[in-house]
Amino acid sequence: MNEKPKIPIALTIAGSDSSGGAGIQADLKTFSALGVYGASAITAITAQNTLKVERVEALPQGMVQQQILAVLQDLPVGAIKIGMVLSASIVREITEAISNYRGYVVLDPVMIAKSGDSLLDEDAVDSVRTLLLPRADLITPNLPEVAVLAKNQLTSNTDQALIQGHALMELGAKAVLVKGGHGADSTCTDWLIVSGQPPVQLTSPRISTPNTHGTGCTYSAAIAAHLAKSESLVDAVAHAHDYLARAIQSADQLDIGSGHGPVHHFHGIWQ
Repeated sequence: MNEKPKIPIALTIAGSDSSGGAGIQADLKTFSALGVYGASAITAITAQNTLKVERVEALPQGMVQQQILAVLQDLPVGAIKIGMVLSASIVREITEAISNYRGYVVLDPVMIAKSGDSLLDEDAVDSVRTLLLPRADLITPNLPEVAVLAKNQLTSNTDQALIQGHALMELGAKAVLVKGGHGADSTCTDWLIVSGQPPVQLTSPRISTPNTHGTGCTYSAAIAAHLAKSESLVDAVAHAHDYLARAIQSADQLDIGSGHGPVHHFHGIWQ
């Protein structure tokens, strides 16, 4: 009898986006588009659309941890992506729940929504810095996030951004992907910093579109998906970078909302 092929599985731990463009919804779409089965643990529920975040509510105490444990006790999860965590107490629940997990952990330190609304309590930043950052195999901050975590000034200067990225390595991060989406150059440049190796540069033309909702979620989820498929970290990041670039390039094919619309997660499947 032929054995069924094992399906790669990834778990997303993040907030729910009611408009479907970011958070849990974007992660699950990304996993599916890349041929990975997606499980989820919701940290918070948001009432939001492409224009703004109306309301954010955390799940009851202990529920985040129970979701994660329920998944990990049953499913052979190859990689975990952590997104919006909202509060210090939720950070502690996540840290405890994954303490015995031995697969890849990708941390996307979500702080601000595309609309400008805050998605991370001020008192939770230190918890992300001290508890989750050292636990992650890869952390994927954009330029504002890397500055906050490194306790430094926001910069678009490549050398300064790399210095801030290396500062996160000193805090315990195993690898850092400094994303250049908030830069002003015509070329968008990301830098992958891995201990003991020269930084890896990833570039793509900057695309002029308002439809970039969920880019950070999608990028980190794509990396987790490729890691769940047993790719190396460098290959996973490179393949995720290419997938996101195509998702942004195809975003204007969709007509979703009147603000920052989503990227096209299924650009390779349907138009």
